[in-house]
Amino acid sequence: MKTITTLFAGALLSSAMTYAQAEDASCATVKLGDPGWSDIAVTNGVARQLLEGLGYRVEIQTLAVPIIFAGLQKGQVDAFLGNWMPAQQSNYDKFVASGEVDELGQNLSGTEYTLAVPAYAYEAGVKTFADLDKHADKFKHTLYGIAAGSPANVSIQEMIKGNEFGLGDWKLVESSEQAMLVQVGRAVKRNDFVVFLGWTPHPMNVQFDIRYLKGGEKYFGESGTVNTLARKGYAEQCPNAGKLLANLRFTQEMENAIMDQVLSNKVGNDEAVKAWLGANPEAVATWLQGVTTRDGGNALAAVNARR
Repeated sequence: MKTITTLFAGALLSSAMTYAQAEDASCATVKLGDPGWSDIAVTNGVARQLLEGLGYRVEIQTLAVPIIFAGLQKGQVDAFLGNWMPAQQSNYDKFVASGEVDELGQNLSGTEYTLAVPAYAYEAGVKTFADLDKHADKFKHTLYGIAAGSPANVSIQEMIKGNEFGLGDWKLVESSEQAMLVQVGRAVKRNDFVVFLGWTPHPMNVQFDIRYLKGGEKYFGESGTVNTLARKGYAEQCPNAGKLLANLRFTQEMENAIMDQVLSNKVGNDEAVKAWLGANPEAVATWLQGVTTRDGGNALAAVNARR
């Protein structure tokens, strides 16, 4: 009996050592891209809590979306959990469909990502993209977008350049997500008309009574998804970390709940993520299936011990 126990323990140790050796030393640090969006701060936060619990070091690099794709192509970014589709279709076609960047899986579905207006503007007749120019003076011929270079902004610029929906004499204001929403908040307080880039999941849908415009499906699609991408060959080079990232599946309810804690209740992102993970052990267990600590140990036990 003693011999069998010893052999079993030795086999476990050997298996753990073999698995640890299966990952390159460079896998010890996982570099995640972040465009500075609230929803990706949440998903990156989840990935970081889990990866650090498994013994990895995580670097989150705040970069514009085109730079993140270029970083994935060049191997400077390991993974990106914010490939919003179809808004990023051009980048997807250039880097993922061409085989230069790997897709690990879909992490969210049923998203909306298009132009939005306050409910009172919608009720006043602004229900489609074609309705915007009918009320151009009330909107001051201005659309509010997010950071310069974002795929959604590029689409809006294409509309303006091509005079789609009569927007040829409109201008796009590019800024951070936070600055855009400050502008929206100011307009709502004054009951002014404002059109801006909106999406779900996001607490803006709770903070403001907004409506999404129809008619822009050529640019933004009917309904969207979010994919997890990785640099070419990452999942083969770093199978354990790659398996965890591929396992991550989120819901709009989960992301909205965490973002609302951060934006409405002034809770730190890490604190909000930790609280959600602690309250949802079944989700953690699902994400950790087929995953070990970096040295081959019990993943769930390690993550739970860290919390």
